[in-house]
Amino acid sequence: MKDLEIGGKKFSNRFFLGTGKFASGELLKAAIEASGTELVTTALTRVHEDDAAHDDILGVIDRSKVEVMLNTSGARNAAEAVRIAKLGKAAGYNWIKIEVHPDARYLLPDPVETLEAVKECAKLGMVVLPYINADPVLARHCEDAGAAAVMPLGSPIGSNRGIRTRDMIEIIVEQCHVPVVVDAGIGLPSHAAEAIELGADAVLANTAVAAADDPVEMSRAFGLAVRAAEIALKAGPPSSRTTASATSPMDIFK
Repeated sequence: MKDLEIGGKKFSNRFFLGTGKFASGELLKAAIEASGTELVTTALTRVHEDDAAHDDILGVIDRSKVEVMLNTSGARNAAEAVRIAKLGKAAGYNWIKIEVHPDARYLLPDPVETLEAVKECAKLGMVVLPYINADPVLARHCEDAGAAAVMPLGSPIGSNRGIRTRDMIEIIVEQCHVPVVVDAGIGLPSHAAEAIELGADAVLANTAVAAADDPVEMSRAFGLAVRAAEIALKAGPPSSRTTASATSPMDIFK
């Protein structure tokens, strides 16, 4: 598959990594290298460039190879999300993942506030990727508002339940003219491969990697799974059918 382009930047690796929950910066660094990811997302609160004593996330990321996308995790409305985005932009980060989830139990994104934040951040010239419910109509509204890509959830954040929104993601892929990145709920490398097979352009995972017994090997597995799905699609898999088809048809002997 050709490189994925988002916001004028090309990515050869379609696996993106969240940086929360890693036990240390060194473990995160190793996971990034193992997966080959070229984009990571982190909360603004984890960026501490002037605090040498802090386990600064930026200190383990080679920004010449990996794009850093700040997220607005913790924002309860559009105003808070935009304020976080502006702080990030002032610090030199122009990529922003809009997250607005006022419900602490399920962390589901607020569609109204998310769309408003997308509009405001796009006006600021930022590369905006909103985390949204798997809602095809909202996805198109975000695209029209200036989103560089849309990030529909597979299932609730950190649930590891996989893609429970399959039908809606297929519609989003069909209708959107910007890249689709499946985000949230991805618990296994097979879930990531499934997202690519559904037509998604990329996959983002965090908890499934960071909370694994061996985050580095799990990160490697995710990178390989996404790549395997890409190769399989390029190879042209046969279409599914409702009846059986003999693997050794007798008519070859006629």
